[in-house]
Amino acid sequence: MTTQKITDTPIDFAEEIISDVKNSKEEGVLKCVQCGMCTSTCPAARHSDYNPRDIIERVLEGDLSILEDDNIWNCFYCYTCHSVCPVGNSVCEVNQILKQFAISNGIAYDKLYEYMGFADSYFTAAIGAIPEIFFDDIGRDVPGWWEFRQNLGEIRDELELNPPLMPPKEVIDEVSTILTITGFKERIEKIRASQEGEDEGDS
Repeated sequence: MTTQKITDTPIDFAEEIISDVKNSKEEGVLKCVQCGMCTSTCPAARHSDYNPRDIIERVLEGDLSILEDDNIWNCFYCYTCHSVCPVGNSVCEVNQILKQFAISNGIAYDKLYEYMGFADSYFTAAIGAIPEIFFDDIGRDVPGWWEFRQNLGEIRDELELNPPLMPPKEVIDEVSTILTITGFKERIEKIRASQEGEDEGDS
């Protein structure tokens, strides 16, 4: 096994992650001592093949194939690893950055199809909303949820709550403009086009 030095080429990948705006831990990635604290406390690691320690090891080795690894999508941002790392690393943030790298390279668009409803809601209403594709799952996992959702207006009236606040049109227009200028809309259109292409291939 060769010893990796800070000047070796693989470090470029780690430094690219460190320089990303989502990284709040300065050079924590380079301080990783592979102690495994992140993996031992990670809920996703308990229930899947996801391994936070392995994620950082592969980043430090410059292993770009990690962008195509399904396991990075098993991290659900609980920030447990972030809170326990003895050297100030955050595998959670590294995963967020890896996912963005993957998306920017057109990898794993299929991981995003179910969440397109969130994107549409932000763009058209400037607020988040649960996509309908998740309704059946929530109804199965949370007994009574669908009935609650169907009668939410009456429940709010009984509790004397005001109607939910909705953003005014000028706010929605401003958010839509921002999402267009920053490239969000273009990215969503690419993802949707790839989804439609896959759907046509299935038929």
